Amino acid sequence: MQHKYTNNMRELADILGLSVTTVSRVLNGKAKKYRISGSTEQRVLKTAKEHNYIPNKIARSLKMARTETLGLIIPDIANPFFADLAKSIELEARMKGFSIILCDSREDLSVEKKLINLLLGHKVDGIIIAPVGTNFDHLVGIYESGLSIVIVDRYSPELHIPYITSDNYGGAFDAVNYLISMGHRKIACIQGIKESQPNKERVHGYIDALKQNGIGLDESFIAGEDFSTENGYKQTRVLFSVDDPPTAIFALSNLISLGVIKAVSEMGLKIPGDVSLISFDEQPYSAYLGTPLTTIEQKKFEMGELAVNVILRYIENKVSNNKPVSMKLKTSLIIRESVKNLN
Repeated sequence: MQHKYTNNMRELADILGLSVTTVSRVLNGKAKKYRISGSTEQRVLKTAKEHNYIPNKIARSLKMARTETLGLIIPDIANPFFADLAKSIELEARMKGFSIILCDSREDLSVEKKLINLLLGHKVDGIIIAPVGTNFDHLVGIYESGLSIVIVDRYSPELHIPYITSDNYGGAFDAVNYLISMGHRKIACIQGIKESQPNKERVHGYIDALKQNGIGLDESFIAGEDFSTENGYKQTRVLFSVDDPPTAIFALSNLISLGVIKAVSEMGLKIPGDVSLISFDEQPYSAYLGTPLTTIEQKKFEMGELAVNVILRYIENKVSNNKPVSMKLKTSLIIRESVKNLN
């Protein structure tokens, strides 16, 4: 017999002939702690299932002074990197008994601020955010007011807020060093948002790899203004409009690299025959492109899991705000077929 859905614990208690306290302890996984017999525990769980019992989260949150909800703000849900990051955060949060309110700031600081106010109105227990822009004053104010915040991917080293990001400098250095080891000297760098810390560190890694190998920097080979496919496409067309184009391109995001591939194809050129390509950020499709793509892999799933576990430690007051958590996760160079050996 199929019963209607209920969230009334007292109704369940009446059906079972037990106290509300006993039923509550069983449903909250505390039967052993309070020495409730196994047979009673099984009877409560069986009846709850038969009656499609749904816990009243509002009542529970009022009792616990928590909503067991986290806000998540990312800059672009269409970007596979942020989609994967959001997926890992949602999965880890659900495993820990928390729900996620997912928001897309659309790379717009004013939208980001509005979304934060929206999440505060929903009384979230904490916010995980990949911020846009370079002004973080609004985040500092909220963090100092006592709300738990963890920044992922984009961050500022001056911020006194917990963050988890990639070793952007090391990944970029490894990518360019590999291109140089393959005989390339004319290496272009198509960058993303210039002011963002990950972009700054990737460009820094690019420049240092050239310097350490005794290769002069050509400023005209650093181009671009955002992490979009359109940017990759446009800058590639410009780079190849001169008489002496680069032999290799280092794209600072997965979307930029897709724009590069489109432009190269339209110009009638081949990867890696006419131009080599490395992309910062591994994606599931990277190995299945016409020319499998050499990439720098970020540990985005680990980043998402860590972000959830770190913010829950702050929510539970297990970490001091005096020295916020800061992590840079190592990247990996995945070598495929998009780089030509010029040696």
